[in-house]
Amino acid sequence: MRRLRNIKIVATLGPASNDYEMIRALHEAGADVFRLNMSHGTHDDIRARHAIIRQVEKDLDTTIGILADLQGPKLRVGEFKNGSEELVEGATFHLDLDDTPGDINRVQLPHPEIFAALEDGTTLLVNDGKIRLKVEHARETSAVCTVVAGGTISNRKGVNVPDVVLPLAALSEKDRADLEFSAALGVDWMALSFVQRPEDILEARELVAGRAAVLAKIEKPSAVKAFDSILAVSDGVMVARGDLGVELPVQAVPPIQKQLIRKCRAAAKPVIVATQMLESMIESPMPTRAEVSDVANAIYEGADAIMLSAESAAGQFPIEAVTTMNNVAVEVEGDPTYREVIEASRQAKRETVADGIVAAAREIAETTDVKAICCFTQSGTTAALVARERPRVPIIAMTPLRGTARRLALTWGTQCVLTGELERFKQAVVNSARAARTLGYAGDSDQILVTAGVPFNKAGTTNILRVAPCDERLIYSTDPE
Repeated sequence: MRRLRNIKIVATLGPASNDYEMIRALHEAGADVFRLNMSHGTHDDIRARHAIIRQVEKDLDTTIGILADLQGPKLRVGEFKNGSEELVEGATFHLDLDDTPGDINRVQLPHPEIFAALEDGTTLLVNDGKIRLKVEHARETSAVCTVVAGGTISNRKGVNVPDVVLPLAALSEKDRADLEFSAALGVDWMALSFVQRPEDILEARELVAGRAAVLAKIEKPSAVKAFDSILAVSDGVMVARGDLGVELPVQAVPPIQKQLIRKCRAAAKPVIVATQMLESMIESPMPTRAEVSDVANAIYEGADAIMLSAESAAGQFPIEAVTTMNNVAVEVEGDPTYREVIEASRQAKRETVADGIVAAAREIAETTDVKAICCFTQSGTTAALVARERPRVPIIAMTPLRGTARRLALTWGTQCVLTGELERFKQAVVNSARAARTLGYAGDSDQILVTAGVPFNKAGTTNILRVAPCDERLIYSTDPE
């Protein structure tokens, strides 16, 4: 299914989008990757949605990526005797390990690891930052706090600790079970929540054992500080602006988003911008102008993908939300300013033969009338390197591995075509020309660029670049085998 845009769209599935007709409609409207939120739904629910996605993929003869999003450790206060209390600014409030129902003066915080990390002066945020507490006296099993910003605190509200790196594993027992289940199921991407350090990613990679690519969700200040080392061991990144905007001043999020996108692009690793992109479309068929500008901004910045959360999972207008994202992307990418911004932000990287090959391919495409860049890839690395260049012509990623094609569904501009195992470069040229013609990118008088690696079927060997004709007589008079 050929898209008229380069940026990819991720749609979260949920109660509003859990049957065949809706999931197929969402893909046809523009969803390239479906997100399965492991925070909601049973394993049976997830298995059923996974099966439907694969059936849609088969019926439409297309490639669809599936991302499993692990919940991560959830820090919450205990319960209150009255269900809730009203905290007043300037009041003293205690947190402790006692499971006695709370009152106006105290409540349980059943996480001894938090108390182990707290220091005097630490900030605690409750209920998505609506309530702000300052720790005055940190103890081993309790903390005396001053209410800096008051409000209603109620049962099981979430707690954020932005100032310190908590001695918490990024994978809870639930996460470990969900990881094994979804990896065995055959998802393409595994998203790890509340990453604080590169060791969190390394632990997940060991458990995934190559069955899926591992994506780091950046939603904590500690992850921003350690981003370079986290990126180095991740296959991709999600800028999760929800919790990031709770734990950091809201005005800090836009520049962080821009910085992370550029670093991901330089590393040739896909980056998703997520959270509240079209939030009003949960209840309205039309977005706000500010939301459209937010989506457009992520596209102008060069993100690989933009994501819908509740808009497609639980909203009243899931198809309209995907359609809106698609239309905004088509409009922005057609703006001459878009090309100026994208090309001005390109960072030259010439460290390997493959870097040089893909840079040369992009330069040739910009100075000649080449219609597409066809790259043969085993692991997806070559296609990701081509995408890093953000060329003006389409990218056709040729691979014999369906798993690679599905993972590339998250990478900017890639149109994946499954091909057989190759033995000779001549086969690569002929198969590329046929794919370009079939997809409607090239005709008889047109040329394409072909990149490949010899020996074939071995990752990391990209070493050939050729300009090839797409003449029908030449292609179909040649046996690619």
